[in-house]
Amino acid sequence: MKRLLLLHFLILLGLTAYTQVNIYNPNADAKAEIANAISKAKQENKHIFIQIGGNWCPWCVKLHNFLDTDSTLSEILSKNYVVVKVNYSKENKNIDVLENLDKPQRFGFPVLVILDSNGKRIHTQDTGLLESGEGYDRKKVMNFLKNWTPEALK
Repeated sequence: MKRLLLLHFLILLGLTAYTQVNIYNPNADAKAEIANAISKAKQENKHIFIQIGGNWCPWCVKLHNFLDTDSTLSEILSKNYVVVKVNYSKENKNIDVLENLDKPQRFGFPVLVILDSNGKRIHTQDTGLLESGEGYDRKKVMNFLKNWTPEALK
């Protein structure tokens, strides 16, 4: 009986932890968010950094946490990019948005898309190439972010 109770407790704990992840909003209007990002990027002379994934995806959560907790990476992002997170899940696959971004989902999730300040796609990044072991490689991610800044492309 104790084992059964422990099993139920662990399942409940796991489900609670799973439902608390709310990085990607399935109800968000991705088209509108990208349009707003383009407008802001023009004003601030930045590029748009689109992170596509879902709350169901462990590597999507890892990438978010990795970028969010590394102060140098966060600074590079905020200085050079307007960030948009686009949801891909059974609730909302955002197929029309992905079509307009030249089908980045072909690389799996998460996937990154860089737009210039006019909304033109300039790069799609398979994040598997930024991994190392069970996480993301800081040097690879930093090089990626630096290589697609407005300044780097001048």
